Amino acid sequence: MIKPYLLPHGKNIKLKDYDPQDTGGLENSEKLKAEVQNLKEKLENLQDKLIADKKRSLLIVFQGMDCSGKDGVIKKVLSSINPQGFQVTSFKKPSEEELSHDFLWRAHKAVPAAGHITAFNRSYYEDVLITRVHGNISNKEVKRRFNHIRNFEQLLVDEQVSVVKIFLHISKDFQIEKINDRLTNPKKKWKFDPSDLEERKYWDDYCSAYEDVFRECSSKEAPWYIVPANERWFRDYLVLRIIVKALEKMKLEYPEPSPELETIIRSMKLDPQNRSAALDSANI
Repeated sequence: MIKPYLLPHGKNIKLKDYDPQDTGGLENSEKLKAEVQNLKEKLENLQDKLIADKKRSLLIVFQGMDCSGKDGVIKKVLSSINPQGFQVTSFKKPSEEELSHDFLWRAHKAVPAAGHITAFNRSYYEDVLITRVHGNISNKEVKRRFNHIRNFEQLLVDEQVSVVKIFLHISKDFQIEKINDRLTNPKKKWKFDPSDLEERKYWDDYCSAYEDVFRECSSKEAPWYIVPANERWFRDYLVLRIIVKALEKMKLEYPEPSPELETIIRSMKLDPQNRSAALDSANI
């Protein structure tokens, strides 16, 4: 199911070739209920092993046009996992402190520690997207940053951080529907930002910039996926499958118990009535 949405490495990608309305041949979410529940249970089990093993971590990068649903997919897909091993980092306009460092500094310090999962709501890719679209950096600087990003992601992979990058793909018509909803729905008016309308004028420029990102920064070790996001139920289902697949590839196992455990078990003699006393007297 997820293979058609995995981008080839180093190939020219055109967003117009990917249908944001695509649902993989599925009609609705009703037939997926059992599978989604199974996937969520797998996710919870895999995260438990990840925490216990404390050797690997997972970084999930979410990118997309305004209104593509980055907040929503993180909330719906990842809300059930253990919050002690999960963090969300949002990348907005850089602070003065962040601007005083290299462009990857704020991202690097938010990379998940061993045993953890982190979701980036936007990411270091903004520094080759919005900066480029608005002419704040030259084409030469863009190429230099692409190279730094590739090296950065390879560093993470070498340090046992699995990197999965997901572009939530919506249509321009769908975006304006969502903006209108924010303007008219009392519960969503707080989400409206006038800059959304301003950025919409640069839609084609953003598409072109993303296409360059996909060509320059998709690799076997740190792949990009294009996830159709007009239909929210399919977006959530596909993202869930991608994340579960990424964790399954780690071949996670619970660590071997400490040698002292056998001593405790022997002292208890597997007698439930004597367990408390055996534990108190265990010489470990």
